[in-house]
Amino acid sequence: MNKTSDIITALATPVAEEMGLSIWDVEFVKEGGERYLRVYIDKADGVSIDDCERFSRAFDVILDREDPIAESYIFEVSSAGLERRLYRPSDFEAYMGSAVTLKTFALHNGKKEFEGILSGYNNGDVTIEIEGVSETFDKKEIATVRLRVEF
Repeated sequence: MNKTSDIITALATPVAEEMGLSIWDVEFVKEGGERYLRVYIDKADGVSIDDCERFSRAFDVILDREDPIAESYIFEVSSAGLERRLYRPSDFEAYMGSAVTLKTFALHNGKKEFEGILSGYNNGDVTIEIEGVSETFDKKEIATVRLRVEF
């Protein structure tokens, strides 16, 4: 996490907790010449549009008061989503045995995207079962790991 994300997470967490929510992730990114502050929220029984709106209104007041970002930006609140990104050790522990999509920065055995079952996590290295075969990916080669919804 970068410093801006750390500051926003610290400010957003108490607001979320008061509403029975948790902060899943915070992004402060530049896209198409615009800066975006995205706060992803979560809740055990799922996040509704009303949850996003309530959190957005409450946290917007804090952002205006604290003014932690000097430049202009667009503020967005979203659910972490069903196909959420896993990045903390606790995320991997919580979703062990779940279907995931893992993307690498460079080709790995001729591919950059792998689908399988999350079966291991050790200091950033991720193991997934792909058609019954275990494959471990080094932390340095992993771009993203996301839950995968199967129908």
